[in-house]
Amino acid sequence: MTPLSLYLLLSALLFAIGLAGALTRRNAIIVLIGIELMLNAANLNFIAFWRYGPNPEALAGVMFVIFSIGVAAAEAAVGLALIIAAYRHYRTTNLDEINTMKG
Repeated sequence: MTPLSLYLLLSALLFAIGLAGALTRRNAIIVLIGIELMLNAANLNFIAFWRYGPNPEALAGVMFVIFSIGVAAAEAAVGLALIIAAYRHYRTTNLDEINTMKG
């Protein structure tokens, strides 16, 4: 059986890759992918803590993950809609060139 620390290490690695992708890239689609990786890392934490928790028969961890997947799907749909709208207006997905909303 795999120990909890390996799941947490994998989750931290996924979160770090997603954070690096979201903060260093200028392409809006790559930033969205980085955010999705961070949400998947959180889902992995939910499942790992549920499985190794005091009461794994209760499905609270699984319900958190199902809710989180639903939120991630909605976030991806809204994010892609915003990216498509910005592309139609500016003809680019580079976040540095889309600067109209800067105060």
